[in-house]
Amino acid sequence: MSSAININLNIKGLIFDLDGVIADTAHLHYKAWCQIASQWKFDLSVDQNEKLKGVSRKNAMQKIAKWAGKSFSEKELEDFAEQKNTLYLDYCESLSHKDALPGVVSFIDECRRTGLKLAVGSASKNAKIILQKLQIIDLFQIVVDGNMVEKSKPHPEVFLKAAQFLKINPSDCVVFEDSQAGIQAALNAGMKNIGIGSSDLLNCNAHIQSFEKYNLKKLSTQINN
Repeated sequence: MSSAININLNIKGLIFDLDGVIADTAHLHYKAWCQIASQWKFDLSVDQNEKLKGVSRKNAMQKIAKWAGKSFSEKELEDFAEQKNTLYLDYCESLSHKDALPGVVSFIDECRRTGLKLAVGSASKNAKIILQKLQIIDLFQIVVDGNMVEKSKPHPEVFLKAAQFLKINPSDCVVFEDSQAGIQAALNAGMKNIGIGSSDLLNCNAHIQSFEKYNLKKLSTQINN
């Protein structure tokens, strides 16, 4: 890392959400959720699916059941959630390194080569499986997923655990997120954040449409403005 960028960045680690940031698997989640909802004669809308971003599988299942006007026992909800996960993993079988979102691998690799510590912080319990299929799991020092946390975003647990594993202060981290719950989780963790994709995201330190043509110099400008 050049001395100029090193001074300007004034951060030590980056934490990336997975779905919608590193890979676009939201449509696969939606497809699987729709299959579950169809069993209840309920059509899950695209807008409702957007509200499931960054939410744990269990909480998402509860939300869909509520929208559908259905009442299930805890065990029934768990069974439906497992069905959904099986469907989702089946859809993920075809994923490869080509499914990483444009520019993100180049940016992550630049950050890795310059010595920044890198983590994934995702509500998904399948994060490691997806990263392995994308062939980029080795770029990260730690992957904190839904198997390692008890509280979902906007609670900051997933990001705070990532910082703890990286052995850096939360204030020295920047989070990349595409959901409002994730942006709020970063703020609750005391971390800077960059919103990805939707310009409707609130309280971002900065926003980018995608990682195409994005680099550390641009990040430096954004977090120091």
